[in-house]
Amino acid sequence: MFPDFDYAARLERARALMTERAIDLLLLSVGADLPYFSGYEAMPLERLTMLVVPRTDQATMVVPRLEAPRVEPRGDAFAIRPWDEAEDPIEIVSSMAGKPSTAAVGEPTWSVFLLGLQEHLHETLFVSATAITRELRMRKEAAEIEWLRAAAEATDRVVARLDRERFTGRTEREISRLVADMTLEEGHDFATFAIVASGPNAASPHHEAADRVIGPGETVVVDFGGRHMGYCSDTTRTFHTGEPVPEVAEAFGVLERSQTAARSAVAPGATAEAVDGAAREVITEAGYGERFVHRTGHGIGLEVHEHPYIVDGNRLALEPGMAFSIEPGIYTPGRWGMRIEDIVVCGSEGVDELNRSPRSLHIVG
Repeated sequence: MFPDFDYAARLERARALMTERAIDLLLLSVGADLPYFSGYEAMPLERLTMLVVPRTDQATMVVPRLEAPRVEPRGDAFAIRPWDEAEDPIEIVSSMAGKPSTAAVGEPTWSVFLLGLQEHLHETLFVSATAITRELRMRKEAAEIEWLRAAAEATDRVVARLDRERFTGRTEREISRLVADMTLEEGHDFATFAIVASGPNAASPHHEAADRVIGPGETVVVDFGGRHMGYCSDTTRTFHTGEPVPEVAEAFGVLERSQTAARSAVAPGATAEAVDGAAREVITEAGYGERFVHRTGHGIGLEVHEHPYIVDGNRLALEPGMAFSIEPGIYTPGRWGMRIEDIVVCGSEGVDELNRSPRSLHIVG
């Protein structure tokens, strides 16, 4: 389910960019671009669903007839063209396309569909639609920010509940299932992931929860999220079974300062790489630079990872409405790992923190 945004206005903004960039046709299939412009998420099937958006004519949702009842009309934003099993949807889309000089195709579109379109529209130059869709999607509307905020607040409630749980003696997989269940109980429509990485496994940022039993005196990285009304959550807190040894406590103090520095660097006009640099500088000066092995953050919205990316080399200037994670980490292979992750929004005067659960090391039994 997706909120009832002004999808017609979004398509008009897309057409304005198409005109600016000399693109005649926009073609969106599976992936998050489709629901952004239509409120409908296509199932990833061998049956083609595609939103056909000419630069100067009405958009049309081409959809398998058996899926058509799932498409909610959105005023005059687009027409709906169901196709039957005996029809060829590639021919239908191609006939609607006319003879475009340039067509922009959503990147998640299956290659079999793109190849079919290229065969029918052999004089058309096909380019990535990301240059258009990214520009619109990474600048969140006020209502989108509130959906992201609601999702973040739900994950904060999960963290509060986890503080009361005993970790020692339970498997990573057991805690992961618990986190997923809590995510649903706190209001999410889906729990999309629940990383639980303990002891040496915590040094692997994307570790998959396993049957390892969590022992005393270990860091446990819990990174989880889901979707609420189509919008994603993503947060990480580091737990510790019992009081940490000085080495771990010292490193976590560095991590807290790094994450604080990055959040403080968020402001209109600041570049994405400057926020990354603020986090990285603290960790590097403390001697842990080689143990921070990933970017500082990623955009979030209808996808858990989208533009803008908070990484060295991205000179994009932040603007109000851009939402992304701040998640530095320190990882010691074979021993321990730690990460703090919040979702934030660039506000008109600085950072708007969506996640607000305690960022300190969470001591559990």
